[in-house]
Amino acid sequence: MKKYIVLFVLLPLWGFSQKMVSKEIMEVKKFQEELNEEYLNAKTTPLRGDNFKNFKGHPFFQYDPKYRVIARLVKTKNAQPFELPTSSGKTKSYREYGKATFSLNDKPYTVVLYQSLDLIKQEKYKDYLFLPFRDATNEKETYGGGKYMDLKIPEGDSIVLDFNQSYHPFCAYNAYDYNCPIVPEENKLPVEIRAGVMYEDIYHH
Repeated sequence: MKKYIVLFVLLPLWGFSQKMVSKEIMEVKKFQEELNEEYLNAKTTPLRGDNFKNFKGHPFFQYDPKYRVIARLVKTKNAQPFELPTSSGKTKSYREYGKATFSLNDKPYTVVLYQSLDLIKQEKYKDYLFLPFRDATNEKETYGGGKYMDLKIPEGDSIVLDFNQSYHPFCAYNAYDYNCPIVPEENKLPVEIRAGVMYEDIYHH
C-alpha cells in the first residue's frame, strides 16, 4: 500500500516539473519565432539586398536549461548617467541599474545591467533592462562583438538570466545602417555560453 501512496505523491510532482520545463522551452521557442519574424519582415529587418532575400531564419544553439540561471541582483545606488560607446563611434546615454551574480559550472560570474535613458522615457520600456555581454564563443559560433539580452526589472533581489534568449546586435547583420552599443569590459565573460542565436559571418563579406 505504501508503494502506491508514494507513487501517487510522486506523479503530481513529476507532472509539475514537466510543466515548468515546457513553459521555459515555450518561452525560448516564442523568442526564436519572434526574432525570425522580425528579420523576415521588410519593415523591421536590419538585412538589406541579397542578405534579406536569402535569409530563411537564424541558427540557434539547442535549448540548454544550464544557461537559464537565477542571479542575485544588487541594485546600484546613486547611479550616474554615462555615455556608452557604440560601433559608429558615437555614444548612447545609459545608467547602471545593478550587478547580477550567478553560477555556471559551479563558478561565480557577475554582469552589469543597464537602463537606456532614452528608452525609459517611454511607458512601454520604463522597466526595461539591457544586458550586453561577450563570452568565449564570440568569433567562433557567435558574433565577434558579443550578444545582447533584454530583461525587465524584477520585483525582488533576484533576476532570471536566460541566455537561451540572447541575440546579436543589428550591427552583426548590417554595420552600415546601425549604431550598436559596444559591450563594456566588465561584461566580458571568460566562459563559453553556448545558448541563444548562433552566427554565420556572411553579412560583411
